[in-house]
Amino acid sequence: MLHTYVLKLDDSKNIIFINVVGYTLLISLIIYLGMRPINGIFGDTVNYNKAYIKYSLGGSIGDEADYYWHVFMQFMSQIVSIHVFFTICTFIYIFPLYRISKEFFGKYWYYSFIMFVVSFSFYTYAVNGVRNGAALSLFLWGISYHKSKPIMFVFFLFAMMFHKTAILPIAAYLITGYYNDPKIFFKGWLACIPLSLTMGAVWITLFASLGFGDDRLSGYLTSEAEEGTFSSTGFRWDFLFHSAFAVFSGWYFIYKKQFHDEFYFRLLNTYLICNGFWILVIKANFSNRFAYLSWFMMAIVVIYPLLKQKFFKNQHIMIGKVVFAYFMFTYLMYLVFYV
Repeated sequence: MLHTYVLKLDDSKNIIFINVVGYTLLISLIIYLGMRPINGIFGDTVNYNKAYIKYSLGGSIGDEADYYWHVFMQFMSQIVSIHVFFTICTFIYIFPLYRISKEFFGKYWYYSFIMFVVSFSFYTYAVNGVRNGAALSLFLWGISYHKSKPIMFVFFLFAMMFHKTAILPIAAYLITGYYNDPKIFFKGWLACIPLSLTMGAVWITLFASLGFGDDRLSGYLTSEAEEGTFSSTGFRWDFLFHSAFAVFSGWYFIYKKQFHDEFYFRLLNTYLICNGFWILVIKANFSNRFAYLSWFMMAIVVIYPLLKQKFFKNQHIMIGKVVFAYFMFTYLMYLVFYV
């Protein structure tokens, strides 16, 4: 934020600075998170390591959910160490965030990328929900090829093969290809709040019965939360406030600033569909896992208009303030829940 007060957005010094810092951050994050130690601090990292050791010793794939993810693990276990495997997974997770930022914002890609990095769920899905994080990043990678449908659908296919929950954002994105009026989706998102407050158990039961073809997902909705886990139940007004940050941003730029961009409408409407689904099951245990099915898109939904069109006299400063405010939610939530 302080940097935005020093240089103009299009200043050549600023372009050089954000590219140097951006590529340094991109490479450093991939190496730093990919080469993390294998211990209980990182939760599922330990479980992935156990499966990896089994496959490296010739173990077979059992009746596993997301079968092709295990095929990927089994294949990699024969050629690289667990640390190299995690580094590859981290690349799959982080590189698409750079790719989609570069595709849509060109020389200003860094601002979108840093928004992804300071997102509330970024770190968790880099070191814990690795499979889910990689799958949804593959979805973003696919969207970056929206002008080339065959390539886009290949990435969508890989995303679903890694984790079935990717079906939700993929389906939502495809829906926006047929109907893309933000006004209707805004109203639908708002309607989900009273529907969840008054009929929350009904939606939980309904979606648990569907389960995306995965019994684990049904378990997230219906199982009891373990003591000490980050899975507080009830209607999460704090998380709803966080989600509403992207909703308000979209509403503000479209209706107050008259921003018209059909592809932005598709991104925003995809977010509204996925986030609306989460609101309906917000009272369930582990509903934060479903929240990520929309939260992974928040960064680009919020920053997109500011990098596409000039709305403010000192727009660079406004971008700095938005990044700072977005980061502060992550930081304050860390203080509240983890310290």
